[in-house]
Amino acid sequence: MGSKGHRYHWQSHNVKQSGVDDMVLLSKINEDAIVENLKKRYMDDWIFTYIGPVLISVNPFKQMPYFGDKEVEMYQGAAQYENPPHIYALADNMYRNMMIDRENQCVIISGESGAGKTVAAKYIMSYISRVSGGGPKVQHVKDIILQSNPLLEAFGNAKTLRNNNSSRFGKYFEIQFSAGGEPDGGKISNFLLEKSRVVMRNPGERSFHIFYQLIEGAKEEQKSSLGITSLDYYSYLNQSGSYKVDDINDKSEFQETMHAMKVIGIPPEEQTMVLQIAAGVLHLGNINFKESGNYAAVESEEFLAFPAFLLGIDQHRLKDKLTSRKMDSKWGGKTESIDVTLNVEQACYTRDALAKALHARIFDYLVESINKAVVKDHQDYSIGVLDIYGFEIFQKNGFEQFCINFVNEKLQQIFIELTLKAEQEEYIQEGIKWTPIEYFNNKIVCDLIESRVNPPGIMSILDDVCATMHAVGEGADQTLLQKLRMQVSSHEHFNSWNQGFIIHHYAGKVSYDADGFCERNRDVLFTDLIELMQSSDISFIRAMFPENLQAEKKGRPTTAGMKIKKQANDLVSTLMKCTPHYIRCIKPNETKKPKDWEEARVKHQVEYLGLKENIRVRRAGYAYRRIFQKFLNRYAILTKESWPKWRGDEKQGVLHLLKSVNMDHDQFQMGRTKIFIKAPESLFLLEETRDRKFDGYARAIQKAWRKYMARKKYVQMREEASDLLLNRKERRRHSINRNFVGDYLGMDDRPELRQFVGKREKIDFADKVTKYDRRFKEIKRDLILTPKSVYLIGREKVKQGPDKGVVTEVVKRKIEVERILAVSLSTMQDDFLILHEQEYDSLLECIFKTEFISLLAKRFEERTRRKLPLKFSTTLEMKLKKESWGPWSAGGSRQVQFLQGQGDMAVLKPTNKMLQVSIGPGLPKNTRPTKKAFTQSRGISGARHNYPARAAPGPPASHQNGVLKTAHNNVSQRQAPMQHPMQQSTRQPYLPTPVTLSQLKERNNRPQPNLDCLRVPDQGAAGSRAGQPKANGRNAYRQTDHRPPPGGGRPKPTPKPKPQVPQCRALYAYDAQDTDELSFNAEDVIDIIKEDASGWWTGRLRGKQGLFPNNYVTKI
Repeated sequence: MGSKGHRYHWQSHNVKQSGVDDMVLLSKINEDAIVENLKKRYMDDWIFTYIGPVLISVNPFKQMPYFGDKEVEMYQGAAQYENPPHIYALADNMYRNMMIDRENQCVIISGESGAGKTVAAKYIMSYISRVSGGGPKVQHVKDIILQSNPLLEAFGNAKTLRNNNSSRFGKYFEIQFSAGGEPDGGKISNFLLEKSRVVMRNPGERSFHIFYQLIEGAKEEQKSSLGITSLDYYSYLNQSGSYKVDDINDKSEFQETMHAMKVIGIPPEEQTMVLQIAAGVLHLGNINFKESGNYAAVESEEFLAFPAFLLGIDQHRLKDKLTSRKMDSKWGGKTESIDVTLNVEQACYTRDALAKALHARIFDYLVESINKAVVKDHQDYSIGVLDIYGFEIFQKNGFEQFCINFVNEKLQQIFIELTLKAEQEEYIQEGIKWTPIEYFNNKIVCDLIESRVNPPGIMSILDDVCATMHAVGEGADQTLLQKLRMQVSSHEHFNSWNQGFIIHHYAGKVSYDADGFCERNRDVLFTDLIELMQSSDISFIRAMFPENLQAEKKGRPTTAGMKIKKQANDLVSTLMKCTPHYIRCIKPNETKKPKDWEEARVKHQVEYLGLKENIRVRRAGYAYRRIFQKFLNRYAILTKESWPKWRGDEKQGVLHLLKSVNMDHDQFQMGRTKIFIKAPESLFLLEETRDRKFDGYARAIQKAWRKYMARKKYVQMREEASDLLLNRKERRRHSINRNFVGDYLGMDDRPELRQFVGKREKIDFADKVTKYDRRFKEIKRDLILTPKSVYLIGREKVKQGPDKGVVTEVVKRKIEVERILAVSLSTMQDDFLILHEQEYDSLLECIFKTEFISLLAKRFEERTRRKLPLKFSTTLEMKLKKESWGPWSAGGSRQVQFLQGQGDMAVLKPTNKMLQVSIGPGLPKNTRPTKKAFTQSRGISGARHNYPARAAPGPPASHQNGVLKTAHNNVSQRQAPMQHPMQQSTRQPYLPTPVTLSQLKERNNRPQPNLDCLRVPDQGAAGSRAGQPKANGRNAYRQTDHRPPPGGGRPKPTPKPKPQVPQCRALYAYDAQDTDELSFNAEDVIDIIKEDASGWWTGRLRGKQGLFPNNYVTKI
């Protein structure tokens, strides 16, 4: 992600800008300029472009690199203009709008076949899944939503001439959300599966993917039981001569399909049945018929056995139902059933009808299974993703293309209604100044297809012909053509030709071949076939054909045209209830190759998608409009007057909010009920201000909560640490109530140390320690503890290379936590500990040993599932490392013996094989930390004062136990702490304060009287005052700094009155360890506000008030 604060960007800012991100900014608005801009960006691998809120996506025909976790993080919560155009920006906008406005959202993805609509839908669902939260149940719903794609694609997608993975069905997937924004349900609506593809297709195309997946990917035992052989064995697959697709691996995708069924919750036995029926469909296709006395007979009866076996039906019954049909004859009010023998053409049609019905019902079963898996009792909010077959023009266009292009015509109508027509009408209604923009409204084409009366549409005429049709043949299709010529030939968007008719769609003229129109529209499954399937031995198959054949048939049977018309209109009404978003997909070529740009093809799509008109309306219009009430609700947080609710006229409230962000008057217009904001930048100004407000309040809440939790955690850590040593070791006076900091080295700012630790490894503990070697010589080391290892880092000179002689950090020892055998400590108050390991032990002196051991014990238990062995004794054994040379090569051991001595300082006496440590008594072994309510305020204003739970620290000299002392030097140093200012650095974890050159200069430049501060009499300072100069010293003090004006023999002025507030002077420097403490340097004068018996006084220094330890100062 780069340096801190720098956001990753997949489009480098240093490269040449390719075109414009938002085509509203184009200098010229015409088709050529739009195509040129799209081409520039496409050739530089920028496939997304905006027209205001509409996303244009050009199919790259290759996998692009910018759909990973980095991009998800980059677009989450970002404003549209912050990053380059991307489908994630649109998805994030949908999700955030749903959560903020509490309104359902939908995205309409449109474009012709092969333009990339299905992939776009997958990316939207994937993004929403990644950014929405939730627990295991929500994750289960997310998994089902994502796994529904490969499953439905296997049974509903196929290779066509225009697209290797063409959706041969339409789907509208609603992802349903809880009030908190977690996806917890869903629903799929599917439209018009192209069933005819099972039995026939154009040359060079394939049937549905599942058949090829099954043959390539099934295990040998599955193949054996299902009768699976080679691809060219099956008549339904070998007729088009296309088996393989370059970018599809049928074998691996079969495993994905099976995994998807498992995730969705389809039981294993039903998974087997799904595959069994798919295999049964393939075997049905191998049943061929021959002419036998003008009737059909099965050519080879051996081909009946396997489909009958797989479908659980009688072989002879299957033969009868394929070659004959029961027909009802009405005569004189009576109904009589007669068996009619079929000819070869009718028998083939009956076989194909059964195969199509089986595949379609399996598809419906899968959709129903997905819906059952994600069903939800009630719906809070939803995001709908419409992924529907694209506009198609083939060499021969049949009934399926007619239905597909009708649905696309309806979607184009929605786009026109909401982005061009409704927008302009709204400006006029709201009284906004507006010059109308011309555009083509395709409602006239929709009416030509679906109108019921005056004049009737093509679908109504088709249904009338089907209602009077009795047999299969060309007659019905010719009747259809005659009726169309009679009733709609005068329509400006309709033409007829000898074999069919032409419709002038929004995307171009399409010639439809009328052959088979009526038969496919009837979509009738004969009663005989339903009875045949209901006689199956397999309950799963019987359940797929639940029709009640005894029920009386009333009215006209439902046709495929009726279904698709109803589904299309239901879809439109569903979409109109949501806030729509649009993705317009463009297919740049027919070769399906990257970087191939067909200018004429793209220009044609730009024209029929109406992109030019869209840009013109967007440029002239307003980017954002909201009714006053919703605007006030969204931006109420911007001012105190509007939060939580504006009281007064709504229009005035809106103006008040706009004024609060200093928006220019030419950037908005007030309508009658809505506010209209012109530029997206003005809207982003409001959004950013709103985000900052929420962010500020969230941070305040987080800060308070984190402070509370941190204090609670540290109290708990301190108690747990204390329990490890309770009744086993004496404690130091100033460590018992000390706050745990963990990182005393500031590892975030120490890359030279951080390099040795894993990139994502957490630092539990880091501090400077003293290590003792086999001769008890002291060596400074950096001790670092992570969840996995203990590191001891030292310094060495580089022995060769360009950096020869440079002192650099090296890992002297790394011990994996689980390899530690035990830790030994004494029973006294010293800071020594021994880490025992298999190879050799390490003797360390660590000031913060309690904190280190408690964290080490926690990590040890996590790694090994057992407690860390702790040994306590006055004599400790240390195993040495085996050396390869010298008198100590044999390894051996050393002892550390602890003796009762005087004071808090450890006095060390090393001998050949033993180190004697003498130290005075500490706090009793049963001492525990002081329990004080961590939730109470530490504020120091007002009458009440709360002081730190820990005891006031001793002066720096009391912390010199980490330094090797010998009998001849420790006493004098303890009595003269001022001579060793560096010793106190070990007390300060965050801000080590060694004396710098500038500080020394500053001290040397200070007035001389500051050096006599300890000899000022009569100020109540603690300690002996023997030998202090009296009046002379005081007079000398005055003469250096406060000299009176020359008197010329006049009497001396009276001394200045003593300050009203008692003061003290700092003996040593002190760095605050909490937010309510004072930091000061030696010699600073502090005003004393309150003295307290706890050892923590309240004072003021340089305008700041806070707590400080009284044993660091002396009163003046």
